Amino acid sequence: MTAVKSSSTHTPKLNSVAATFHVADIESTIRWYESELGFTAYPFPQTPPYVFAIVSRDKVEIMFQCVKNYQKPDLYRQRDGGVWDAYIRMEGVKDFYKSLKDKVEILLPLRQQPYGDWEFEVRDPNGYVLVFSELID
Repeated sequence: MTAVKSSSTHTPKLNSVAATFHVADIESTIRWYESELGFTAYPFPQTPPYVFAIVSRDKVEIMFQCVKNYQKPDLYRQRDGGVWDAYIRMEGVKDFYKSLKDKVEILLPLRQQPYGDWEFEVRDPNGYVLVFSELID
């Protein structure tokens, strides 16, 4: 058998990546992401008990896999500068921070980093650390 050669060469293109978090309770997790961060949830199956879910907002997706009795280890203080689970680039970080600062657990408040990005850190109810960031000129 002879391999067929393609007349055109296509360079593979990666389009996106989604963080995947293990959680013990998908239902309460998606409720928090919807109510606090404005994500939309797509659980599977469509009625509880859920075994998997995707939450999305704009071009950001986070996936959740149910792992019975799972507890995420707290690694945040194991590294100077913290340990992050998702770094989310966005527009409007200052307004987003103002809308969240009194509603969710803020680990580090909005500040400008030496490399120019404005960032803040949030801990979700499962212990995952989300960084929201914007490069503002």
